[in-house]
Amino acid sequence: MKLAYTRAMVNAVLSGELERAPMVTHPVFGLSMPTAVAGVPSDVLDPRKTWKDGAAYDAQAKKLAGMFAKNIEKFPGLDAMVIASGPKA
Repeated sequence: MKLAYTRAMVNAVLSGELERAPMVTHPVFGLSMPTAVAGVPSDVLDPRKTWKDGAAYDAQAKKLAGMFAKNIEKFPGLDAMVIASGPKA
């Protein structure tokens, strides 16, 4: 990622712009992602669009979500809310 984009995102956080930015939810990880930040191309804001092969991104995201689900099993007794906040495989 270009340093100029990183700076623009940090500036958006510090100025409060990011709080007002339109957001979408990542389908696997459930994280809010801005769709517009001044000085940053929208394709950079969507991690899937940074991959040349979207299907490869999807496969890797699903794999990572599965790894999370397997790892969380090591912690029995976790609150259901914590477990539900994790990625969806």
